Amino acid sequence: FVGFASTLIATLLATLLALLSGYYRGWTDAVISRAMDVAWAFPVTLLAIALGLALAIGGLQIGPLRLSGDSIWIPILIIGVVYTPYVARPIRGEVLALREKEFVEAAVAQGAGPLRVMLGELLPTLLSTVIVFFAIAVANSMLLESILSFLGVGVQPPNTSWGTMIAGGFELITSSPLLTVIPG
Repeated sequence: FVGFASTLIATLLATLLALLSGYYRGWTDAVISRAMDVAWAFPVTLLAIALGLALAIGGLQIGPLRLSGDSIWIPILIIGVVYTPYVARPIRGEVLALREKEFVEAAVAQGAGPLRVMLGELLPTLLSTVIVFFAIAVANSMLLESILSFLGVGVQPPNTSWGTMIAGGFELITSSPLLTVIPG
């Protein structure tokens, strides 16, 4: 669940940012690209651990929405945000290439606005790329979730995770090594 939900968040956010950045170019592209570069400058695991520690202690409050530190939504949001630049960059490149194609010029010539061009022309063409990145990112999200859970900043008990199973069996590795080896 965590792998799928976090990848869904990352993919939706990345597709939105890539469409805006690639279609509008100029200062919009510069701002979004630099924000992605800042997030990309940190190793994924270290950034996720830092965010996980910060949010595990105090939780997250966005307006009326309040998530406690042991909520399953905390690792979902962390992984979704951390993987966004890795999905957004290639999609942005695809949008930049597609923006110059004849079908986009034809849509603009027929009077289509930017929203119509992005959602009606570019997005359907990008779907194959988005689906491929979604499938790859699910596996990476599951792996990152297990790392975070093993370190204690991911999914918290009573919810189960590969990381919590390995961490639970790690204390008994000398007497019952299969408790760690099998989930690992």
